[in-house]
Amino acid sequence: MSKNNLDFESSKVPAEHRRSNVTLFMIMMGFTFFSASMWAGQNLADGLDFWGFVLALLIGGSILGAYTGALGFIGAESGLSLDLLAKRVFGEKGSWLPSAMISFTQMGWFGVGLAMFAIPVAKELLGLDVSPDSMPWQGYAMVVIAGVLMTASAFFGIKSLTVISYIAVPLVAILGTVAMVMAIGNGDMGLIEQFAQGSKDLSIIAGAGLVVGSFVSGGTATPNFTRFAKNGKVAAIITVIAFFLGNTLMLLFGAISSIYAGGNDIFEVMLNLNLFYFAVIVLGLNIWTTNDNAIYTTGLGLSNITGFSKKSMVLASGLIGTVLAVWLYWNFCDWLTILNGTLPPVGIILVLGYFLNRKKILASEDTPFVVNWFAVAGVVIGAVVANLLPWGIASINGMITASVVYLAGRALNR
Repeated sequence: MSKNNLDFESSKVPAEHRRSNVTLFMIMMGFTFFSASMWAGQNLADGLDFWGFVLALLIGGSILGAYTGALGFIGAESGLSLDLLAKRVFGEKGSWLPSAMISFTQMGWFGVGLAMFAIPVAKELLGLDVSPDSMPWQGYAMVVIAGVLMTASAFFGIKSLTVISYIAVPLVAILGTVAMVMAIGNGDMGLIEQFAQGSKDLSIIAGAGLVVGSFVSGGTATPNFTRFAKNGKVAAIITVIAFFLGNTLMLLFGAISSIYAGGNDIFEVMLNLNLFYFAVIVLGLNIWTTNDNAIYTTGLGLSNITGFSKKSMVLASGLIGTVLAVWLYWNFCDWLTILNGTLPPVGIILVLGYFLNRKKILASEDTPFVVNWFAVAGVVIGAVVANLLPWGIASINGMITASVVYLAGRALNR
């Protein structure tokens, strides 16, 4: 295998293998094209008026941007993946915890994404009756086909992810935006008036929490992609812009779908506009750009734990995600949402650990310890607080708690 095909799962990405700013922007934008974020957009539209929706986007987007931007910076400056950074901060064996958490979560969302494509297409294209208790074989066939294609793009690594992103990002952004504008133009009321309909029982803070939660778990994997950036500053800027634009677009698609088509996906808006084939393209590419990044991240994480190659772990996790896709879709989305709250503590400890030990991490390839128990405790306690504390923004609560535990442990060690 040539060096050009390596994904550097066990070493720093050298300068000669760093990629252009445009390529990084496309990859990060495609990563945020996450259909499940449209569900959050639907909830925002139901619970907030238009200006509340905009304010929630700005607050939540700023928090998400700061979090992913910091992770983007350390990934690019160090040239290390999330899992290799975790080794430097959590320890050789301690890194297995964040690797397992990100792998399990992203594999689950990969499976859900496959079903999110196959089920609506099976209903509309083939006229099949699909329910939690019944899935015709044609629907399973679509899951398998999509699973094979999306796993293959992750198997071939960053080059394949780049190609998919260059194709999908412009098409999804343009076609989805055109459909959104057409839906608004065909509506009986203007956008602000249409937003005024509904329960409107959501606070701005709760809405901002939905924005953050819509992609904070995926955003934790940011270093896996920004390690290919030219430098840390560029990576941080591109990540913030791409995540804000991409996630906002997905939330808008979900909101417009909710108030003009009664659904939660731009797919339904396009169906109402008699744009079926465009709808299939947008839905498929939208899910593909996120799913290949998700299963790529899973492969890196499992490679860190097992010692097997990233490619073999991508194949194994793609197979598991494909086999379990329909079951995950109907039974596991709530659990995956809970798991979303467990990952921000991982990210904030990586950021703190990196900047507090920056010179050592940049100067050495070695991991000097087995387990940093305070980092592990920070993740566990932060995850519990994020999921159980009934007020504030869950991810922020988890990050603050994890930071306090980690820094207290560091002070005790000193």
